[in-house]
Amino acid sequence: MCVVVLILCFEAGVALTTSSIDQRGETIRFIKMHGLGNDYVYVDCFDQSLDEVDIPALARSMSDRHRGIGGDGLILIRPPAGHGDADVTMEMYNADGSRGEMCGNGIRCVAKYAIEHGLVSRPDGETASVRVATDRGVLSLEATLRDGRVERVRVDMGLPILRPADIPVSIAGDRCVRQEMQFGGEMFHVTCVSMGNPHTVFFVESVDRVDVPRLGPLVERHGMFPHRVNAHFVEVLSRGEATMRTWERGSGETRACGTGACAVLVAGVLEDRLDRAAVVHLPGGDLEIGWGSGEGPHAGSVLMTGPAIEVFTGRWPV
Repeated sequence: MCVVVLILCFEAGVALTTSSIDQRGETIRFIKMHGLGNDYVYVDCFDQSLDEVDIPALARSMSDRHRGIGGDGLILIRPPAGHGDADVTMEMYNADGSRGEMCGNGIRCVAKYAIEHGLVSRPDGETASVRVATDRGVLSLEATLRDGRVERVRVDMGLPILRPADIPVSIAGDRCVRQEMQFGGEMFHVTCVSMGNPHTVFFVESVDRVDVPRLGPLVERHGMFPHRVNAHFVEVLSRGEATMRTWERGSGETRACGTGACAVLVAGVLEDRLDRAAVVHLPGGDLEIGWGSGEGPHAGSVLMTGPAIEVFTGRWPV
């Protein structure tokens, strides 16, 4: 492996400033953030406009890990137009420029940005709440703070979607649980869940022995999934613990997938492999997932808790 580190040294008085960058052409401000290594480029659209910009092309160029900033996609943080009960709107694009309906790790970072950059008002204290409009509705998030900075965020991801036509997956019946499907000449049992975006879950003996780069694309574009699908390969360690690897639709194998971890817990409950609360281990770290039952404000909802990290900020030409 060849690792190259570039250190740029500027002479006194010739520091690279915002104004000197702007002289090269029109630019936009961005921030790079990640949740467990599931990294995205974020653009605050409250005070800068992308109305004349080809957003899918922008997502592809910014996400490129060799010629761009690098990331699993692009997330725009917009004003909550048309969503009177929301604080901000999240608009997500995958690394290939395709539109994504939802991102669990991404929405935690949206909450972090909104709180730390004053897009929402908050009382002094150790917690703060944000309501984010997404393609699956307005979701409620609660952040834990330390010294005014967001450390962890809990997201009420809403009710899991189990009806095949709504996931969507092209099978008959009211649920897709342990359904036989063939991928690459092999037969698997899969369970399908939507958390606002489609997921299919494979329970395996060992995630280390799964050829995710080979199987992932075959599953993602299988004819049973009209909108493509995110594929998750899961090893159950106990009724309260599981390890997973993910092939994300439009982005490839990723370090983490928040909506996928939620789908994994739901699938584990439906297959009687997991309890309704579990720690899910992903290559980038751990998420705490719970599926509420009974009565109360979160009855039937899936709750996801995990970190949100800011990496760096910069400007990008458009």
